[in-house]
Amino acid sequence: MSKPTSIKTSEEVRDRLRILAEERGTTITELLEDLATRELTAAEREQRAREAARELGIEYTEQVQQAGQDAWAKIRAHQGGAAA
Repeated sequence: MSKPTSIKTSEEVRDRLRILAEERGTTITELLEDLATRELTAAEREQRAREAARELGIEYTEQVQQAGQDAWAKIRAHQGGAAA
């Protein structure tokens, strides 16, 4: 594990992180570490989409890419704007 640092955020966010950490029996630091390792970057999502298309035998065109982005936008909207 690397050296801890501070992150500035609102009290509301800090309080929510504290509650989430308590519910999961962990610390805010561990909760944030889990989030950072679990969430994919845009480049990682793009690479996985290309790999999935290849596995399915689908050419990864701009149209396929757009359809995927539209699908994720609908999922996020259904989840109330939370990251998917």
